[in-house]
Amino acid sequence: MRFKSFSAFFALTLALAILLPAHAQGSTRPLIIAHRGASGYLPEHTLEAKAMAYALGADYVEQDVVLTQDDVPIVVHDIILDTVTNIAEIFPGRARGDGHFYAIDFTLAEIKQLTVHERIDLQTGKTAFPNRFPLETVVGFEIPTLEEEIALIQGLNRSTGHDVGLYPELKEPAFHQAEGKDIGTIVLALLEEYGYTRRADRVFVQCFDPAYTRYLREELGTDLKLVQLISGSQANLASPQGLDAIAEYADGIGPSMSLVLSFDAQGQAQITSLVAEAHARGLVVHPYTGRADSLPKNAQSFDQLLEATFIVAGADGIFTDHTDRAIAFVNALQ
Repeated sequence: MRFKSFSAFFALTLALAILLPAHAQGSTRPLIIAHRGASGYLPEHTLEAKAMAYALGADYVEQDVVLTQDDVPIVVHDIILDTVTNIAEIFPGRARGDGHFYAIDFTLAEIKQLTVHERIDLQTGKTAFPNRFPLETVVGFEIPTLEEEIALIQGLNRSTGHDVGLYPELKEPAFHQAEGKDIGTIVLALLEEYGYTRRADRVFVQCFDPAYTRYLREELGTDLKLVQLISGSQANLASPQGLDAIAEYADGIGPSMSLVLSFDAQGQAQITSLVAEAHARGLVVHPYTGRADSLPKNAQSFDQLLEATFIVAGADGIFTDHTDRAIAFVNALQ
């Protein structure tokens, strides 16, 4: 696998230069899942952000996956490209009627012409997180394919001796189906090509759509570990009845942090029964998203959030934008 940009080569060099011996090989400590890579430090889902997350010690690296017009799985958080690329500048006039530019309307060759930048608020044009990587800095970040990212992680696993896992999310499968594409079939085939077929393999496949997550297990027949994502608006899935249904097809849940804990006016953590209920059904729990620069209301520090998540609530892992800080916390527990 060849990387075409100097920045991707630099990312590999960075990973090898500052790799920390923090990966949890056979450890029972909580898993640290790099949310969109090292997205607290570099533009999300770029190969550079993934290499840095690897270097910082992530146990798993997340990939949000959508399809291009020519059926190539690419790694970008949304089915639209407006918020993280210069697509309106490169392809003016290619937006749909709602004003958005959809990845599925562009070939991979076209998408590779885009430059990725920090996520922006489309209403204000300002970055979503003002103290992160400067919006005006032009480095030449690209949208990677899922295959490029798998090759990067597997290559680093070989060269470093670690075994960092993949954590792909299938984005909006119903949208893809309406466009005549089955994202699960395509992604599972690629994972199989790279050796990921068994539940014991270092990969979790996640999705917000419960019918589709079940479809992956029961219709497509995957044996990979499945995680049912649960947003704050899907609280019914976090009920005892919802968890009973999830346990029929999934290995874990990825709930919004708000479904696991909150902080009262005095800054004390208030824990729900969700983690305990999930564990009673044999499900692991990986809440999202731990951000040092965007704490839940009334939380006093990132360490307090991690303590509440792991020690008080008993979660098995966390999606975080700040891998290094989460790794430091869990390593201190040992």
